[in-house]
Amino acid sequence: MPLDEYRRKRDFRKSPEPEGIPKEGRRTRKGQPPFFCVQKHLASHLHYDFRLEHEGVLLSWAVPKGPSLDPGIKRLAMHVEDHPIEYGTFEGVIPEGYGAGIVMLWDYGTWTPLVDDVDAALAKGDLKFSLDGYKLKGSWALVRTRGYGDRGGDGRSWLLIKHRDEWAGDLDIADFAPLSVKTGQDFAEILADDNPEIWRTNRPVSGGETGAMLRQIVEAAARLKAERASHSRPRKSARQPASAGSRKATGSHAARRTKKRR
Repeated sequence: MPLDEYRRKRDFRKSPEPEGIPKEGRRTRKGQPPFFCVQKHLASHLHYDFRLEHEGVLLSWAVPKGPSLDPGIKRLAMHVEDHPIEYGTFEGVIPEGYGAGIVMLWDYGTWTPLVDDVDAALAKGDLKFSLDGYKLKGSWALVRTRGYGDRGGDGRSWLLIKHRDEWAGDLDIADFAPLSVKTGQDFAEILADDNPEIWRTNRPVSGGETGAMLRQIVEAAARLKAERASHSRPRKSARQPASAGSRKATGSHAARRTKKRR
């Protein structure tokens, strides 16, 4: 089954990731263009998960350095297990287990194959397609390679390449547009929406550049959550002084009562 490997790696009692709706229970998307997404994932290392909808699942590649708009830069893309369609809008915190870390929906849109047969192109190792997302657009290719990154010739190593067109350029899109297309948030804000305390100890990664990045994010998320809590805490309302009119009326009433007692 297409999602067996995906489900085997995860404990859905602990992970908020979608388990996936069985194919027979899923709404059909006939007539709609297939969608793609890119999820920025800070786990044991920072990477970008590139996903294409095809035949009821999301074909998935992990891109360590993220997509590049420069046709001269070929990005390593490691083919990983298929993901359920429902994963395409997922954003949140995976507290522990496989893929523990923070997931951001970095880009989203539709894709169009530039080949007659997607399955044949995948088998050949040369898939050409166009993207229409918020950040990634135009013509691209995924090409299987037997060079760098191909561990033991298992065929998992691909290259994500931008073709030359009006959407190509030397802009570092990951640096220029780092935030979520779903919420407009950064990693610290996504974590603050959840529970920054989960990684005070036993973090997914502790050493190196990624560990330092996660440490800063956890600290920033904790500060942000504390600020939000202080702003939402109801303040004690001070007793308001009576208005001039009410004071005058009260004074007149008291004078009448005094005169009556006399």
